[in-house]
Amino acid sequence: MGNRKTSPLSTLFLVLIFTILYLPIFFLVFYSFNSGGTMYDFEGFTLDWYKELFADTRLLIIVLNTLLIALLSALISTVIGVMGAIAIYSFKNRKTKNTLLSLNNVLIVSPDVIIGASFLILFTMAGIKLGMFSVLLSHIAFCVPIVVLMVLPKLLEMSPTLIDAAHDLGASRWDVMRKVVLPYITPGIFAGFFMALTYSLDDFAVTFFVTGNGFTTLSVEIYSLARRGIALNINALSTLLFLFTIVLVIVYYFITVRNKPTGMGVRR
Repeated sequence: MGNRKTSPLSTLFLVLIFTILYLPIFFLVFYSFNSGGTMYDFEGFTLDWYKELFADTRLLIIVLNTLLIALLSALISTVIGVMGAIAIYSFKNRKTKNTLLSLNNVLIVSPDVIIGASFLILFTMAGIKLGMFSVLLSHIAFCVPIVVLMVLPKLLEMSPTLIDAAHDLGASRWDVMRKVVLPYITPGIFAGFFMALTYSLDDFAVTFFVTGNGFTTLSVEIYSLARRGIALNINALSTLLFLFTIVLVIVYYFITVRNKPTGMGVRR
């Protein structure tokens, strides 16, 4: 199949879309180095806002809390999501499988405000104190369906003959899972983990409902700071988060390229 030539109009449209998406971010990054202290007139280059950011012990603790919640929720939801995807895949009844998929998808498309309010009511009724534990449970809950959606397509791509061949060679169910299924769906597992990590880092609405006194995450803290007035240390923090996100994307890209299956054999 020959290469299709991209029309100038399509190229212009793509450039326009990326400009609209990235221009506010670059604007924010640019003014994080402004010595004037405002986002109106750039008076000179400075790193004072980054120094002020790293001197703020409370904000650094919030950063660590956010990263801890994101890593734990991504790890736990990946384990649960992989098991859930395998369970859905194992169902032979198409109606049952579609019902479970629909229930999974409802959690993804539901508004965050409704999910957050629901968790707040649930934790209040259950007597669970709002704080780190409630935030962690909430993040795990909304990350699991994302992992399922990332892993399930890889399971559906896998030929059933691979599993049949492994059983014919005398492999146990655990051997089939460990040596055939998991290696095949590894790209989907990594994709689910990084998606869950990103969703957890970005979440505001759900976290806003379930966080308590003495514990908060970056999204809620940035919202609180922005309500008091725009300070350029917020720009500095946002710039570092943007760079961290880019690093995550690059790492995910290299991991998926490295784990891209070139062929699949059955090992006894």
